[in-house]
Amino acid sequence: MFEKPRKARPFAAVGAAALFLLGAAATLGPGAFQPANSAELTLDAAVGNPARSAKFIARDKARHPVEELGFFGLTPQSTVVEIWPGGGYWTEILAPYLQDHGVYYVALQGKGGDEAADAEADKLNALFRNKVEADKSTYGKLTPTVLGVGQFDIAPPGSADVVLSFRNLHNWLKDGFASDALAAFYRALKPGGVLGLEDHRGQRDSPQDPKAVDGYVRQDYAIALAEKAGFEFVGSSEINANPKDTANWPKGVWTLPPTFKLGDQDRAKYAAIGEADNFVLKFRKPAQ
Repeated sequence: MFEKPRKARPFAAVGAAALFLLGAAATLGPGAFQPANSAELTLDAAVGNPARSAKFIARDKARHPVEELGFFGLTPQSTVVEIWPGGGYWTEILAPYLQDHGVYYVALQGKGGDEAADAEADKLNALFRNKVEADKSTYGKLTPTVLGVGQFDIAPPGSADVVLSFRNLHNWLKDGFASDALAAFYRALKPGGVLGLEDHRGQRDSPQDPKAVDGYVRQDYAIALAEKAGFEFVGSSEINANPKDTANWPKGVWTLPPTFKLGDQDRAKYAAIGEADNFVLKFRKPAQ
């Protein structure tokens, strides 16, 4: 069960599963971003935070964080749930943006049934915990939860203004719980709340692989899944479109940067293509 959300909630793992997933890891450098009043903090200022990791700043040109978060309608007072933060690209932006007047839940990656993927998730979750512990002035108010097979309590029911998922839907299709994940987002959102969904866009003229093993999801397929879960489709944005991405690569989407699954083989070619073509979709839980 969850406590009533508070605007200045200390960092504390929710349940034994979260404690297990958060594990221990090597250090990452702390930030030093101390806005005087985050009610006045703009998304531009949060993205422009000089304490952000250099490797993440380098990806801003491909990911367009200000435009994307603005499209989803975030404010410093929002209650936000971020799903599967990975290395923390979005967390470095959202934590200072929400720290004084918002509520911020981060649903870490739970078990999916694939041994290799679960081991990688444990590593990512451990690094994330270390990131939080190393800089509590920035991350100390976020609340970690878990999303995985049989683990869907990502936030108190009806509490969230916005649920955000960046490039994760293909994983849930592979692991067979995409519908359960979307149902969890629906439960967590307030009536009228927003689901922001981004993922690698598959070819519309090819059938959708229900397991999305290449990492690509057709946009119309994603919309249909969300609508089946009860969401209303609000609109889409092309801010993360990349017409150079054919969605047909030897190692799937991971052929492209930043993963470069083929290593040095044709690296310059794939670097010139850039990160994948991504849809950015906005949905709303119907007002009651």
